[in-house]
Amino acid sequence: MAAFYPFACNTDKAEKASQDNLQMALLNSIKAKARDSLSVKERFFAEHSEDLLSAANSIAKTYRQQGKLLTAGNGGSSCDAAHLAVEFMHPVTTGRRALPAVNLSQDTAMITAVSNDVGVEHVLTRQLSALAGKNDTLVVFSTSGNSANLVEACKKARSLGVNVIAFTGKTGGEIKARQLADTCLTVPSESIHRIQECHLACYHILWDLVHSILAETAPDKPAQENS
Repeated sequence: MAAFYPFACNTDKAEKASQDNLQMALLNSIKAKARDSLSVKERFFAEHSEDLLSAANSIAKTYRQQGKLLTAGNGGSSCDAAHLAVEFMHPVTTGRRALPAVNLSQDTAMITAVSNDVGVEHVLTRQLSALAGKNDTLVVFSTSGNSANLVEACKKARSLGVNVIAFTGKTGGEIKARQLADTCLTVPSESIHRIQECHLACYHILWDLVHSILAETAPDKPAQENS
């Protein structure tokens, strides 16, 4: 009867104890993951604060020279690329002006066309050939630093004179080893989750830094555009 109507039977004490132990283990897991996430961020910012400021200065220079931001990533990192572009295009802080940013990972028709006709490694290089200018900055997100299309994008951007910023993880992969980025921000973790959590915190700070730098020479106009 218990197999068919478990709600009609008294809960076995051993089963209840097992469930209690599971819940406690899950709570401990939450706390451990939170500690690990904080630890990774603390180590990253201790090692890379100057690199982050350098990245912010280079993006500010791009905007001062009437350039634009280009972003790219794969999978979850494509969401980071989209998030960063939206932060600049639609500021959440009243009074900060919209700045041009294009996410190269969002055009499904373009990506599938190039993947089918030429190869997935060229889905970004084709767009860079058409859209990138010498005053632009490309920001790529790759937790491994080895994604073929992002490696090729960095190489193409460098050949076009475009500034490159790379958010990576683990050892930084090929992007870091081959020095394919002007600034490489590598999160010291093997966990994709921890890496992406740190990337998120990092580019929120980066966005704020860029606006603060630009305000020195081009103060934001009072605006309610996002209302």
